[in-house]
Amino acid sequence: MKRVAVLGGGPAGAFAAERLASAGLDTVVLDEKLAWEKPCGGGLTYKAYSRYPFLIENSTPKRLVRETYLTAPPAGSVRMTMHRPVVIYSRLDLNRMLLDRAEKAGAQLEKERVLDLQRAGSGWRIRTRRGALDADFCVVATGARNPLRNVGTEWTRRDTMYALGYYVPAEQDHIDIQFSRRFEGYLWIFPRRGHLSAGICGKGEPAQALRARLDRYLAWKGIPLKDAVFYSHVLPSLEFPAWRRNRIAGDHWVAVGDAGGLCDPITGEGIYYALRSADLASQVVLADCHAPAEKQRAYRQLLNRDFGYDLEVAARLARRLFLDKFLLSSVPARMVQFMRRSPSFTNLVQDLFAGTQSYADLKECLLRNLNGTLHEIVLSFFFHRLMPGENRV
Repeated sequence: MKRVAVLGGGPAGAFAAERLASAGLDTVVLDEKLAWEKPCGGGLTYKAYSRYPFLIENSTPKRLVRETYLTAPPAGSVRMTMHRPVVIYSRLDLNRMLLDRAEKAGAQLEKERVLDLQRAGSGWRIRTRRGALDADFCVVATGARNPLRNVGTEWTRRDTMYALGYYVPAEQDHIDIQFSRRFEGYLWIFPRRGHLSAGICGKGEPAQALRARLDRYLAWKGIPLKDAVFYSHVLPSLEFPAWRRNRIAGDHWVAVGDAGGLCDPITGEGIYYALRSADLASQVVLADCHAPAEKQRAYRQLLNRDFGYDLEVAARLARRLFLDKFLLSSVPARMVQFMRRSPSFTNLVQDLFAGTQSYADLKECLLRNLNGTLHEIVLSFFFHRLMPGENRV
């Protein structure tokens, strides 16, 4: 294999390029923006920085945050002090750090927009504004708004969510997560270095309605929007049926990160799955034991074993979590109440935030640790309602 083209320079593309270039492959990254800001919180969980320690062991500006307030009307709020902090970057700083690592590893960075991608023999012809180049293999990291119709995941409108947010010149020392009645999503405020990321992600409502929700929330929190910068983005949020037909790889190409639909359908977290899928894709591309035609099958198998099945379970759970009711109140409201009264439930939420608790084993883990009080018997029944049937999809 002579050359690999990485189409997109976000976290997934940058990390894939670093891995491939470090192994000696001729690697070129094509992205019209390279490092840029996004409305998403920019938080990295323990799951991410424990697997890839460079995400916390570096000189890039960041915040380590341990306090989170979860709010769900009418239950009010609960404070959670996390055993393992969330590491929060500006997305601009995080992306620049990952691109710098790729360039130091030997990857060639080109600030170019990819206009078209066509097969050329056993490889690819990639057309940009300044001409064309050839590659033997493509790593598709173009994000959720993938303009290339012949590669990457395919989804319906229900398989995406909007993420809208503000870059707010203000400070606070904790994370806020706010749930709302009859809303499939949540609002957030993440403290970054020198500013706040305040936003909303959800589905089932147009972007204009989501922004109105966000503006009302920030006014209620007393956060002024003077000098704030607004951003909007689309995130993948695959419905359960979409996972089985997801177009994640093909002949001489693999998709990573958002371009492959690899995002948590509940939380919208994408950075860990961007990095992890980039790592797995690089392993497959570099593996001599896989012929080019076999690499797509090998990549699918690696993803399914690593985290794909868990995201399928999350897709099955997401709508129930946000929209179902339990004992005449919303599921998020009951969760806040359970956290106030049940140490085992609070520890479970801690593990979910850290990324050390999978969705697939969620109910089994909680039931195994209940202490038999009346409250936790009710909690047991709650999880049977939320996740009915067998744990296996």
